[in-house]
Amino acid sequence: MHELLHEGPIEPPHAKTVAERFERRIEINVPSRHNPKLRTLIDKVNADDDLYGLWLAANVNAIERLGMTDHGPVHVKIVMNIATKLYRLLVDGGVQPAAVQNWGMDVTDGEVIVAMASLLHDVGMSIHRADHEGFSLFIAQGKLRELLADVYDARTATVMRAEILHAIIAHRSGGRPLTMEAGVVRIADALDMAKGRSRIPFAQGSSSIHSISAAAIEAVHIERGETKPVKLQIEMSNSAGVFQLDQLFREKLAGSGLESYVEAEASLIGESEKLLFKEFRL
Repeated sequence: MHELLHEGPIEPPHAKTVAERFERRIEINVPSRHNPKLRTLIDKVNADDDLYGLWLAANVNAIERLGMTDHGPVHVKIVMNIATKLYRLLVDGGVQPAAVQNWGMDVTDGEVIVAMASLLHDVGMSIHRADHEGFSLFIAQGKLRELLADVYDARTATVMRAEILHAIIAHRSGGRPLTMEAGVVRIADALDMAKGRSRIPFAQGSSSIHSISAAAIEAVHIERGETKPVKLQIEMSNSAGVFQLDQLFREKLAGSGLESYVEAEASLIGESEKLLFKEFRL
């Protein structure tokens, strides 16, 4: 057997009523800079009980029934903020989003695509883990009709909806993003890995290479690169964290269409490696 060191005991999930779960509501926010459309949409998202209920249902399936890391409001909020930062660095670095290149829109519209796809990419988990990316599409389809109304005219809203749905489906394993925006969402989803927030599913409390390597990731820093628009600096407390980068991030970056614009560097922090397990027996 092998024992994983935890910060504290893993508590079994306690039953909560719908009302109790909503009382612990997470507010979605992102620096909107000079993007009033995005600011309006975030306000609409925060007022949408239906969408929040879907995130809660996704989390019940992920955490309480499958023992996975969360796929609910905390995850999508993190992904949206990572994706928005990546998008802005890429645009500042001269990378043209599809909203501009193919549709003659503004870079702020590409930002809306990235943000909304990030918020909706895992809503299919409310139905099932298997093929949740596909389930996310038909849930997001109707939800986007509601959210985009009054923000875009009908014709533009149709195009925006199509671009957002493309970014959602392209985040799946083996997905092939055809736009810069979709590539950003794909990479951002994988980068929610700091402090053990692995996107690789593993049983809660298990001591496998998945859980051990997840515990080794201390922080992910997203900065302007010296030779490329984006530089990712991943801090690890144990070299086992390389597994997360090799098995998850490499696959998400490959085929994203953004490989030539992103550089990644992993480093060990501290004078010695953090002890993550006491013993291992077969």
